[in-house]
Amino acid sequence: MIESSAEDVWDAVRDVEAVHKRLIPGYVLDARVDGDTRYLTVPGDAVIRELIVSIDDDLRRLAYSAVEGFKIPLTHHHASFQVIPEGADRCRLVWTTDVLPHDMAEQVRLRVVRGSQVMKETLERQSAS
Repeated sequence: MIESSAEDVWDAVRDVEAVHKRLIPGYVLDARVDGDTRYLTVPGDAVIRELIVSIDDDLRRLAYSAVEGFKIPLTHHHASFQVIPEGADRCRLVWTTDVLPHDMAEQVRLRVVRGSQVMKETLERQSAS
């Protein structure tokens, strides 16, 4: 749950070039987009290459697939964010992530949990500004 409007949260989520500013500053240092490909620079100067699969404004849903630059040994990654209104100034941000191999799921889950906390803090701080 995020104490911010669905419109404001969706605006931040769909801004795929500003993930380092609007969602997870410090965990992503820079982002750039070239067509359907997003490049995220993370601490240590590693670069993660992601494919932006879809941005659906009607459903407030973003789907993407990380394809290169993993810090853990993944053979497949697909994730989505969906923003669901829960009142005028509150919403639910659902982050679904699928990975292979299955035994990497717990490591990914820990990153998703921490990333979710950082996103919540960042989005609520921006909403209060």
